[in-house]
Amino acid sequence: MKRAFTFAALCLAASMALAQAWPGKAVTIVVPFPPGGGTDTGARILAEQRSKKWGQPVLVDNKGGAAGQIGADAVAKARPDGYTLLMGNIGTQAINPVLYPKLPYDPDKAFAPVSLVAELPLAMMVHPGVRARNVKEFVELAKSQPGKLSYSSSGAGGGPHLAAEMFKDATGTFVLHVPYRGGGPAVADLLAGHVQLSFMTVFEASGQIKAGKLRALAVTSDKRVSALPDVPTLAESGLPGFNSISWIGILAPVGTPADLAEKISADIREVVARDEVRGKLVDLGAVPATSTPAQFAAMIDKDRKRYGQIIRDRKISAQ
Repeated sequence: MKRAFTFAALCLAASMALAQAWPGKAVTIVVPFPPGGGTDTGARILAEQRSKKWGQPVLVDNKGGAAGQIGADAVAKARPDGYTLLMGNIGTQAINPVLYPKLPYDPDKAFAPVSLVAELPLAMMVHPGVRARNVKEFVELAKSQPGKLSYSSSGAGGGPHLAAEMFKDATGTFVLHVPYRGGGPAVADLLAGHVQLSFMTVFEASGQIKAGKLRALAVTSDKRVSALPDVPTLAESGLPGFNSISWIGILAPVGTPADLAEKISADIREVVARDEVRGKLVDLGAVPATSTPAQFAAMIDKDRKRYGQIIRDRKISAQ
């Protein structure tokens, strides 16, 4: 018993020493999507501020593919020492575990949640060439030519895909789904007019909307977004109760010492609370929101159950 106690005490002391000394070198935030999407943008804002706080470089490494599975798997297999972190989102952490029957890692055991960073309302956007100025007109247009309009998403089964399918279900419309490998490519093809509609985070599309390159018909949150105050919610546009948002947050490989995870979490909470960072996030259409590791874990579990029900009810697949 005495030896066991001594060993536990030594492990605790080592864990605390690691947390106090960390970081002693560059930290990498893996983004499991191509550059340009909301998850990537959020990671880069956080990385810039973390570099100043920690006095070490914070690098962003984009490992896109397989709806975020490739990047997530790289972090799941990384050393749990705080130097490789994942910028996950609602798709990688809450949807993929339900949507895909088999992942290259165990979603229940691979990650240690660290902190939520921001909630990301989605915008329902159309190419300016689409003859619809509001949701009602788009529904009428879609119903007049079922299957002839298409929408892009950041990937099959992701938050934007599920939001679009919820919209189609609520309005009785048939719009073809064209999945991409991330939000950036999906928005690019909407800008080019190859698809007519997209549900993407305001975070990644507000610039194009404000520049008039895309037309926002509504947002998917239960409240209007500060970055687009004149754009109504879908609930205001004839779909009462509609609410579907994304989020981004930091996770570490499982096995990361609890003291270290809490230190990183506390630092993230401090940075996101800064006026400069909050202002930047809000201007881009995000809602700054942080959490403790335990709170983040509970949120992921709740969303996994919610979206799992939606996936099963609507028989949505990753194909």
